[in-house]
Amino acid sequence: MGATTSIESATKGATSSAAIAFIKSSPKKLLIGGKWVPAKSGKTFETLNPANEEVLGLVAEGDKADVDEAVKHARKAFEQGPWASMNPHGRTRILLKIADLIEQNADELAELESLDNGKPIFESKNIDIPAAAETFRYYAGFATKIYGETNPSDPSIFNFTLREAIGVCGQIIPWNFPLLMASWKIAPALACGNVVILKPAEQTPLTAIRLGELILESGLPESVVQIITGFGPGAGSSIAEHPDIDKVAFTGSTEVGKLILKASTGNLKRVSLELGGKSPNIIFPDADMPSAVFGAMLGIFMNQGQVCCAGSRVFVQQGIYEEFTDSLSQMAKTLTLGNPMDPNTRMGPLVSKEQHDRVIGYLKAGKEEGARAKAGGSAGTQERGYFIQPTVFTNVNNQMKIAREEIFGPVASAIPFKDENDAVLQGNDTNYGLAAAVWTKDLNRAHQVARKLKAGTVWINTYNQLDPMSPFGGYKQSGFGRELGKYAIDLYTQIKSVYAKIG
Repeated sequence: MGATTSIESATKGATSSAAIAFIKSSPKKLLIGGKWVPAKSGKTFETLNPANEEVLGLVAEGDKADVDEAVKHARKAFEQGPWASMNPHGRTRILLKIADLIEQNADELAELESLDNGKPIFESKNIDIPAAAETFRYYAGFATKIYGETNPSDPSIFNFTLREAIGVCGQIIPWNFPLLMASWKIAPALACGNVVILKPAEQTPLTAIRLGELILESGLPESVVQIITGFGPGAGSSIAEHPDIDKVAFTGSTEVGKLILKASTGNLKRVSLELGGKSPNIIFPDADMPSAVFGAMLGIFMNQGQVCCAGSRVFVQQGIYEEFTDSLSQMAKTLTLGNPMDPNTRMGPLVSKEQHDRVIGYLKAGKEEGARAKAGGSAGTQERGYFIQPTVFTNVNNQMKIAREEIFGPVASAIPFKDENDAVLQGNDTNYGLAAAVWTKDLNRAHQVARKLKAGTVWINTYNQLDPMSPFGGYKQSGFGRELGKYAIDLYTQIKSVYAKIG
């Protein structure tokens, strides 16, 4: 199937001529040194529409040679030129401009995101794109508020600290929230005065490339942000290993995160990792049931369950287990599964055939271990596309494969618990620790359980609430480092102590 012959059918349902025009301008190139250039190898790869399996376009396949070239430009941009001497107010103006440009092109970006990723246009327009703009705007304010300190010392010494940018930052982002994850990485790095080499996921490169165009339009000096599309073993590993990259930030699977960490040891570059999860969503019998059912639905079926903090383990107190799982299953069956470009669709396809086959494997494993699919349990009925029915498994125990391993799909495992202590013990019985939730009207219980759960984020009577001002990250094998909030400034700065003799 050729890219030029499938664009019209692949973009069917898109309403923006700008999105179609962007897709038609294929192949997409790499952003290196302020210019769009082909990969040195001349290679390209296809990016697909997961709703119909058709080709959206061709994208340059960057590798080690392209990363080397980008690093040379990045180092020069960091050490010399206008970015190196720009004051914080200048960085603020540029970040605000990027936020404005995202908002001005919101419809196009949302359509590109849904076409390339498969998420419903309802989510792209109302969640992903606005949140990306908010993130740039939030860190625009931080550029002028990165302080050092003066320290008490001997009267003959003036001792102070400087908080300085780290330097060249490699950033590798996943395919589940492409534009939003790019904003989480790029915005704080730029606010601190760093330069960035971004590698988007090979499954979803389009919005990162379009963001690169907007960044050039914003007036950001050339080479401050560069974008290398390609695959993990080529472009990704080259970024992790490169001796002249000072920091790597990675969001993705725990397995790949371990490889990133290992590859980074050559020059002991700083690393931050936001990895997988198997989050417990705990429902106590005194919870507001309609709210808890809706929260559990949102926690596992948003973005087709392709969310690192998805509430994939739904712990329900024994006395309300049947009632609750009946309600959750009925709600799952009402979700509209179909064309992500339809505003009424609430669940689109999974991102790729690989991910689709992976989730099908877990559905099979769950049934073989004795779990019952009270809703879903199989692929969608669409003739084409990577669709999976929203699934609720009952008769699950916490030792089953579907309860232990991250599925990254629309699969809820409902697990009964006896009491508060049992809920906490089972909730913490996992290698992961990214997020958790508690549903109860008893505020004492809510706060006590929240403190006992080993997770970087705990929601009480809500789910999937995120804000640029609040930190996000994991315990255990869900990674380390905190993105968002003031804590992301720690990821992209280092401290220098200065002693000045004055006596």
